[in-house]
Amino acid sequence: MWRDNETYDTLNSEKHSKLAHKPEKPGLQAGFDALSEIAPKGFSAGLHIRFASPLVYVRTYEDAWTKIYDDNAFALRDPLVFWGFGVKGSTRWSEIRLPDPFNILGQARDYGLVYGAVVSHGAITSRTIVEIAREDREFTDTEVAEAVKIVKRLHVSAEPPTELTPAQVEALRLLADGDRHTAAAAKLGISESALKARLQSARVRLGARTTAQALKKAREYQLL
Repeated sequence: MWRDNETYDTLNSEKHSKLAHKPEKPGLQAGFDALSEIAPKGFSAGLHIRFASPLVYVRTYEDAWTKIYDDNAFALRDPLVFWGFGVKGSTRWSEIRLPDPFNILGQARDYGLVYGAVVSHGAITSRTIVEIAREDREFTDTEVAEAVKIVKRLHVSAEPPTELTPAQVEALRLLADGDRHTAAAAKLGISESALKARLQSARVRLGARTTAQALKKAREYQLL
């Protein structure tokens, strides 16, 4: 769906990419593994799409198709994306009655994406849209229902925090402004170990491995 950028993580399956980036949360990886099991030709998942960019973006389609999709900015023209923003629920690609003037679905068939389903979940301000594909037949009702369950779990797992404590925000802001730990602690009137404890709690809250990653996520979630 969307071109890769710093706002979200992209995962290509190891089958298609040697530089696969795995999601940080175990719940997300389990969900993506479950999608792979029911979508033999791959999937595209944009979780919590805000301001036209998802917080997490994973796709496992063949590289040749994703290159064509990105090079032609098809995300801005894709009837599956339009459907996902206009409707909450699930449907098969063949059941969507929206214009496709660029023949995106027709071109996708050349790469084995012949049959598919799309699931849309969440508020319009934080929408999750997931597409699954196969080459041999339509998805059954049972498979579509299973995809809906997986998407709902992914949506919950990827839910970003809504706030940080004032102490966490103060500590992160000072580091974002370029202060080192010693200087930041002095400005806050606390010990350096206390500052590190605040940063550690912020990393846990944001699901980040490093302080730099915590700063990036806090900005993306508009918490700073």
